[in-house]
Amino acid sequence: MNVNADADVLVVGGGPTGLMVAAELRLHGVGVVVLERRAERTVESRGRGLHARSVEIMDQRGLLERFLAVSERFQVGGLFGGVMAPWPESLDTAHPYGLATPQAVTERLLEERALELGAVIRRGCEVTGLSQDADGVTVELADGTHLRSRHLVGCDGGRSTVRKALGVGFPGEPSTVETLIGDLELAADPAEVAAVVERVRRTEPRFGVAPDVDGRPGVARVIAPADGVAEARATPPTLEEFKARLRAVAGTDFGAHTAHWLSRFGDATRQAERYRVGRVLLAGDAAHVHPPTGGQGLNLGVQDAFNLGWKLAAEVDGWAPEGLLDSYHAERHPVGARVLTNTRAQMTLLGSAPGPTALRELLTRLMEVEEVNRYVTGMITALDVRYDHEPGDPDLVGRRLRDVRLSGDRRLYALTHGGRGLLLDRTGGGLSADGWADRVDHVADAAAELDAPAVLLRPDGHVAWAGDDPQGLRTALTRWFGAPGATSR
Repeated sequence: MNVNADADVLVVGGGPTGLMVAAELRLHGVGVVVLERRAERTVESRGRGLHARSVEIMDQRGLLERFLAVSERFQVGGLFGGVMAPWPESLDTAHPYGLATPQAVTERLLEERALELGAVIRRGCEVTGLSQDADGVTVELADGTHLRSRHLVGCDGGRSTVRKALGVGFPGEPSTVETLIGDLELAADPAEVAAVVERVRRTEPRFGVAPDVDGRPGVARVIAPADGVAEARATPPTLEEFKARLRAVAGTDFGAHTAHWLSRFGDATRQAERYRVGRVLLAGDAAHVHPPTGGQGLNLGVQDAFNLGWKLAAEVDGWAPEGLLDSYHAERHPVGARVLTNTRAQMTLLGSAPGPTALRELLTRLMEVEEVNRYVTGMITALDVRYDHEPGDPDLVGRRLRDVRLSGDRRLYALTHGGRGLLLDRTGGGLSADGWADRVDHVADAAAELDAPAVLLRPDGHVAWAGDDPQGLRTALTRWFGAPGATSR
């Protein structure tokens, strides 16, 4: 590490993505400083849930019990373009549910975890510029001071200062429609509100009222289509503007009288051309923006962080094999692109014209087919993500492995809390990870519920190899965990 460096890694942005990156890096002893421009933790709940893959991630790191204590489970299959369906059967997961968790709570829990692991979080620190050289990255703060690190991760949102400073293109489409969202107190009788919502949503699916949002009695989350696209999109609507749109769309403003939070969002869809430029990487909304349809945004960012954290830690620690850090872009950019595609489709479905209405009716019928429901649910929840694999590889390779049961009432995810690789071995002998013992745990368990003799798991739970061939295992270990006997810094 450079003697003048303030941290191994600077993380710009203290939302869920940045905090997850920080926690993952600290599992491996990497020095992390999170720079957050907000002086206080957010109280807004923009993202309001964890999909099944994110639930798995929290379990893989020993955090699930914390989330279960403050969340409600939900099982809504599809959740696609306003089309709801029962949860499909036989999903390949031990956690076939999502969690209704306010974003503010998610941020609090992830911040607590990052701090427990030793991350430093500096609030009120706005990054205004950066430069990098062969040895590290220098950032300039709004107060004129500078910080130095070996690497930097930009998790600073859709208007990312980091991305702009890198000059990375952000192609896509600007907003063509806009939606107002707010947490409001309503004077109208709840039964009246429910009746109006049922009537209006038959023709306007971008309208809704959720009572007692985030467990706050008397406060409703209200969503209504805006009248065009505002020029100053960062400026929230006023209460009067919101009430006027309610009257125009629903014929009543429900006696809305107190606003706890007001905002607007559009259907802009953009993706960074590159997720890595030298020693700087992009994650979360800094790498991709899209409409919140399907509730995928926060989850996509957390999953970016889960993919990136161990790879960047390996780079800092000195054992990363060639190309490992570049695999972050190679794996996550296509996943982000697919989310952009499905949110574009969902926004079309949410239109109020006869064509989109007919499409919703058709998709509603199609979702009654189990295979269609499972496909759509797997896509929205990210349970079906499969990373790099070669033709002829076993079907497990590249996929995440569910929380399989082991002997003695043990389970797989309880062995993954430290963020290390794992060789789960049912063969009874002949396989070894001895040269990688500082990076990979070897668990021999003939009773493990596996569809293969043995599997090698990356720290993010995706299968790097499956089978019983010692040479194939050694090749996979070298590819993902570096040379045998390699020493860390």
